[in-house]
Amino acid sequence: MQAGTLEPEVAFLNASLIPDVFPVLAAAYKTLVAKSRDSLMTRTLHSELVYNYSGSKHISESLKRCGISDSTSYILAARFGASADEMTALKRLIKGTYIGLEELETRADQARIHKHYKISAPELGISSVADAITCRISARDAL
Repeated sequence: MQAGTLEPEVAFLNASLIPDVFPVLAAAYKTLVAKSRDSLMTRTLHSELVYNYSGSKHISESLKRCGISDSTSYILAARFGASADEMTALKRLIKGTYIGLEELETRADQARIHKHYKISAPELGISSVADAITCRISARDAL
């Protein structure tokens, strides 16, 4: 993904850091806005999605932390505007069991999420983990 040589191009995110699909959608929206303004921070649209999901301003750190590595066993694959043929090709890239998005919350590593996004207990008293992540994704460039 970092080299931009995947065919089809796709974003692979470490799904253990994703408690809900909504923060991913917020990162996707932010990615598409950056693309429309010709202001991508990374080389590809799909690496930009991983970067935007991370909440960090450091590209390489973002891709390491929220992307996948050889030891990652739980991933979320995302593709903008995928055709049926591209989805078939994508399924050939991934060796594993496919599960539904509704399982994200139960499989998320809450301790890692809280540490990565610096989510405090008082904040969780007034919002959800997904809301806290979405807030950080949305506000990153304003801070």
